[in-house]
Amino acid sequence: MSINELVEASKEAREHAYARYSGFKVGAAVRGANGRIYTGCNVENASYGLTICAERNAVARMACDGERVIEAVAISCSEGRPAPPCGACRQVLAEFAPKDVPLHIYLVSDEGVETHTLDDLLPNAFRLE
Repeated sequence: MSINELVEASKEAREHAYARYSGFKVGAAVRGANGRIYTGCNVENASYGLTICAERNAVARMACDGERVIEAVAISCSEGRPAPPCGACRQVLAEFAPKDVPLHIYLVSDEGVETHTLDDLLPNAFRLE
């Protein structure tokens, strides 16, 4: 499965975002070790603290299907610049990322795609193992 498929899936998910308050639409796509792509979008709430990020929605969908390993992530937003995952999402991604294999995170913008690893974005992640 190509990076382009993951990027396009994140863009499609972004179109379903419920961003009534901020107007900042985000879509995420995670590829599980089984090769499937799981998508999520941000869902805002009038009580801002109850807002759910796209990345965590995608991971939750993956977990509901029984997958426990993320191989790659693409995140796209409605702004022209790339938007990396928030700290909470980084930690959730770390929960499902293999320790010994870099998790690639593709940040999608109008200018193209930036590639990062989870270790770049979350050095010394908290893990129980």
